[in-house]
Amino acid sequence: MNVLHDLLVRCASIVTVDADRRVIENGWIAIDADRISAIGTGQAPEARRIIERPGLIALPGLIDAHSHSGHGLVRAAGDGDGDLWFRICEEIYAGVATPAFWRAEARLAQLERLMGGVTTAVSLLGGGADVMRTDTPEAGDAHSAATIESGLRTFMAVGPGRLPFPKQFGPERRPVSFDEQMEVCAELISRHDDILGRRTGVALILPVYAPPHMEQNGAEIRRMSGAMRALQDRTGTLFTQDGHRTGTIALAQELGLLSPLAALGHSIDLNEADFAALVATGASIIHNPSAIMSINGRCPVPELIEAGVTVCLGSDAGAPDRGFDMFRHMAQAMHYHRRHFRDPAVLPEGKTLELCTIDSARALGVSDHLGSLEVGKKADIVLLDGRKPHLWPPVMALNRITHFANAADVDTVIVDGRILMEERKVPHLDLGEVLAEAEAEADRAFAACGRQDARQESPEIWNQARRLAGAYRVAGSEGD
Repeated sequence: MNVLHDLLVRCASIVTVDADRRVIENGWIAIDADRISAIGTGQAPEARRIIERPGLIALPGLIDAHSHSGHGLVRAAGDGDGDLWFRICEEIYAGVATPAFWRAEARLAQLERLMGGVTTAVSLLGGGADVMRTDTPEAGDAHSAATIESGLRTFMAVGPGRLPFPKQFGPERRPVSFDEQMEVCAELISRHDDILGRRTGVALILPVYAPPHMEQNGAEIRRMSGAMRALQDRTGTLFTQDGHRTGTIALAQELGLLSPLAALGHSIDLNEADFAALVATGASIIHNPSAIMSINGRCPVPELIEAGVTVCLGSDAGAPDRGFDMFRHMAQAMHYHRRHFRDPAVLPEGKTLELCTIDSARALGVSDHLGSLEVGKKADIVLLDGRKPHLWPPVMALNRITHFANAADVDTVIVDGRILMEERKVPHLDLGEVLAEAEAEADRAFAACGRQDARQESPEIWNQARRLAGAYRVAGSEGD
């Protein structure tokens, strides 16, 4: 009896990232409802809809394990002055940003992700110096609505701000306590944590604290950490942090924050105690090779992998100087670590693709459903147009993907078996409307906080080897 599938995709190459890491030439993928139902070569089964164009390269939907909501509307603000950048983030995110701001930014970010083949992302609801917009559920509701509209998957990371409390939110600067922010986080989890169903996941986040912080506020940090871990245990959510460095991972273990459902961002210049904490708890590391923090120090990715720690890849986007193009970040990661070791054998192409597919899925706790092209898994599939001069000749698919491809090469994106983009057309999202809404909300936010002048480039960026006015200086959590 012939089976009539919902959708059939014929490809020149299929990079499965399955258990055998098969790369299938001249194959096909069959999809029924939201799952992959068959993968093979030769005679293809029948289907109601067929996608077939010369040179298509299939790979799992890319997963960006660390990014920031809000950043897409404050790109390049401050023109390289890091202290000013953090102040602007705080003034907008905690002050003048309305639900319409968060919705417009999320719509813009989701469209950029979709057109770059990112089907799942972790997006912190804020950033800068640990500004999380959790005074009310409104910002999170707006962000989640944009996720549903886009058809992609997003883990929205929510949590409290950094000591001291209360934090102040809104134009009226209303004081909000740690416990009030935690109550909002619990409410957002109850409303939106359904990454495989509605595609709106929720993660929890707590600022990174270092030993000097413990000397000043140790008792309160322990109380907050205990409350965070209790909420995570009660809800089963992912836990993430932004900005780890020497000694802070070992402290996070001492505070009871680490588990196999903990994914820790940046993580530069780690020491032996940090390595031991990761191995003992099963926590994962999110490497952000294009981030400013990776200039200030190095995340020891090859060493972590060799120690048995799961490492995944994040963009740290969409600002101040980078976007959601995971192909860029894969190439950046390879060159970054090969230069460090002066060894082109470090971080090979297959492992690099794993970092933003199956390893990211493992770190986020969804590897049974996402991260590879296998029968029974969710049909989250990206098709690259391999018939491009920079992707030719048609050999060595992994090399082409990790060294030469970019976001503009993504031809078609399928999520949950639904075609969201085909031949770079996105019929369910109006590009002009998304761009206009984003521009209007960004203009309004900068005007509301009197920071319009911070959106101009300085003449001092020309004719000299170093920027004289302002520099990317680290502030707050150092996560951005």
